[in-house]
Amino acid sequence: MERKRAGKTYNDEFKKTIVDLYHAGNSVKDLSSEYGVSEVTIYKWVKAFTPISSEEGSLTPKELAEIQKENLRLKQELDILKKAMAIFAKK
Repeated sequence: MERKRAGKTYNDEFKKTIVDLYHAGNSVKDLSSEYGVSEVTIYKWVKAFTPISSEEGSLTPKELAEIQKENLRLKQELDILKKAMAIFAKK
């Protein structure tokens, strides 16, 4: 039996707007009551859309997770190719 997700779906532009308003000084409580989004959800958006700064630039946690996922996939592909090369080198 499949459970359907209840609730609204918001696009990334709306989420980023809420996060920008939060960074501009609005409280989560005020944003929650004004836009009808739960406080927990706003905190998740703030965490997901707030950039992590470094010397080379800034990434959001979401972008960092995508890069890590791609890196893992590439490592797995490289391991497969190495194993294939070992098999063909024996012949």
